[in-house]
Amino acid sequence: MAAPSSQETSQKKRKIWLLVALALLAAAILLYYSTRNVIQVRTAKAEMGELVSTLATNGVVQPTHNFAAFSPLPGTVKAVYVHEGEKVAAGQLLISLDDSEARTQVAAALAAVRGAQAQLEALRRGGTRHEQIARTSDIDKAKTARDQQAATLATLEKLHQQGAASTSEVDAARRLLAADDAGLKALGQQQTQGYAPIDLQHAMANLENAQAAYTSALDTLQRENVRAPFAGTVYSVSTQTSDFVPGGAQLLQMADLKQIQVQAYFDEPEIGKLKVGEPVTIVWAALPNRVWHGHVIRTPSTIIPYGTRNVGEALVSVDDADETLLPNTNVTITVVLKDLKNVLLIPREALRIDDDGDYVFGIDNGRLKRIPVTIDALNLTEVQIVSGLEQGTVVVLSAVDASTLQSGQAVRRAE
Repeated sequence: MAAPSSQETSQKKRKIWLLVALALLAAAILLYYSTRNVIQVRTAKAEMGELVSTLATNGVVQPTHNFAAFSPLPGTVKAVYVHEGEKVAAGQLLISLDDSEARTQVAAALAAVRGAQAQLEALRRGGTRHEQIARTSDIDKAKTARDQQAATLATLEKLHQQGAASTSEVDAARRLLAADDAGLKALGQQQTQGYAPIDLQHAMANLENAQAAYTSALDTLQRENVRAPFAGTVYSVSTQTSDFVPGGAQLLQMADLKQIQVQAYFDEPEIGKLKVGEPVTIVWAALPNRVWHGHVIRTPSTIIPYGTRNVGEALVSVDDADETLLPNTNVTITVVLKDLKNVLLIPREALRIDDDGDYVFGIDNGRLKRIPVTIDALNLTEVQIVSGLEQGTVVVLSAVDASTLQSGQAVRRAE
């Protein structure tokens, strides 16, 4: 038998390589069609851990022990003894104003008090000294006239008995004597009883008004020299020496910066999460590396407009105030709603919600499986699972190609 030629050998090899190529192509096509509907997905495991649920918002620092001084009268500032940021002791003189007008008002008010006192005393004694002398003189004159009329009546009665005087003359004399007695009695009542009760009440009211005006004038004079009512820090000075200030103008403000609080503004949907006593952290942008601590001491009681927001105002204590936070500064506060230890957690990205409730996707024999779950606390990254999953259960986060996932889809975990 003749040996195959080289041409035949070459053709045979080409056929073998062609068959191999066709087999590889068929395998590739088969692999493509068998995997083209399988979606790659990112996954995570349900694991035990710690979950901290927080709520952040903005707020304004307010002193709980604040003092603001105002000018009681228009006038000139004589001297300013403090500057902003200065710590002062209780009773320390802070600002002096020109008090000449206030002293004039005090003198006038004192004179009015003394006049009202004299008037009341005169009423209680039956009038002034001049009135008392005049009334005594009137009584003496009335007594003399009455005595003379009594003597005249006695004489006429004797004459009448003798037939020398008529009955009408005697009756007329009696009427005149009765009139003199009545006049004398009235003068005596004026001397012993003084003025009517309504006059006395009016005089007492005048004295009370005069005393109130005097007290007010003294208070105004005292406020012309502003003193610190308690130990604290001056954080605002609105005037300087030689300035003219109108009445009611603010001069300075001071506060005890160890006793401060924050008025915090929470958006309406978040209000229901707040409870008195919840811990709070406070951050001020001017000192970003500092953190203060406190707790909620009052939850919102109403909703108000705040810029473009509808908010509730809550009050937050600052438990470790160190005189660094200044009044009226804007701060960021974070309320710790829950701090849970050793609870079952999954990434928040794995949680899904529809009309039937909360659920996650698991993987069962290479396909997505809907697993209903019950959740409790959550934050921006994690969710607490109360029921539905066990520790170590694999849950699906999302498709690698961002396609929509549906129960029953064929999937495989991305490497």
